Amino acid sequence: MAELRTEEEQLDAIKRWWKENGTALIAGVAIAIAAVVGWNAWQSYQENQAQAASMRYQHLVNLTAEAELDATRVSEAQALVAEITDSHSRTLYADLARLIDARLAVSQGELGQARDTLESLIDASRRDYIQGLARLRLARLQLEEGSAEAALDTLSGAIPSSLAAQQADVRGDAHLALGREDEARQAWQDALTYAEQRNQPVYGVQLKLEALGIEEATL
Repeated sequence: MAELRTEEEQLDAIKRWWKENGTALIAGVAIAIAAVVGWNAWQSYQENQAQAASMRYQHLVNLTAEAELDATRVSEAQALVAEITDSHSRTLYADLARLIDARLAVSQGELGQARDTLESLIDASRRDYIQGLARLRLARLQLEEGSAEAALDTLSGAIPSSLAAQQADVRGDAHLALGREDEARQAWQDALTYAEQRNQPVYGVQLKLEALGIEEATL
């Protein structure tokens, strides 16, 4: 009888505990399940978004692959850029789409729009390499507009060391545009040095040096 009473007391204790804590326990389990389901859903959503961004960007690349684009293709490409930047604004694809958008603007003679796009990308991107590319393209655009000093200012901003050869190359162009042949020569020699250190070619630099009377430079 003592054992029976003990079992009954234990059962009563369990019932009392469940009455006091059961609701909270069920709620906790439900929250945990919801969190797992929600996390999996979020992961799936992110994967789907990344795939969609990749497909749209690849379509944009294919669409703009031709050297010359008619008005229809340009309009379609610009609409696709807007779609990528609106729907996937924080992705690498959005940054790359903006670079293409600037190139399209240049091809259409809309240099001001291209400049605005590149400046916005430099300010907004969280990726150092993309910022560096945008600075280089902006500097080349400023040179095309006849603003060599502005180009030098742009090149003085943060540009990754992996782009040092290209940076020195454009700096040389800017110095030459300002009539500073010695500075241009040094910048182009630096470009060749950086290119050799990183085993990456910089096209046309040797010819620029030769045009200044340098018969041979080390690459």
